[in-house]
Amino acid sequence: MIHGSMTHDYQGRKRKPRKARGPVLKKYTPPPSARNRATPNFRRDADVHYASVDSEGINTAMPEKKEYTGTLVKGIATMHKSNAVPIIDQEQATDIANMRRG
Repeated sequence: MIHGSMTHDYQGRKRKPRKARGPVLKKYTPPPSARNRATPNFRRDADVHYASVDSEGINTAMPEKKEYTGTLVKGIATMHKSNAVPIIDQEQATDIANMRRG
């Protein structure tokens, strides 16, 4: 088991690279198969129609910004640290204030 670097010894000196002993094997190359060869008889039909590519009905305009215009939410309270809670009525505001102050 080697601890530390494989290129340097425990004293910090660089080790010489070891040469392989015995026969050196070449890189394996798999035999050519039907999957690796390109099929020359393949031809794509040029008249394919995709409904999602129709130029009619495509809307790339910027959507309208969403803005709260109602009166349901009276304000925003902080319950704990940065936990923002919407306040709907006075009773909720009182409850959250009591929770926060103990």
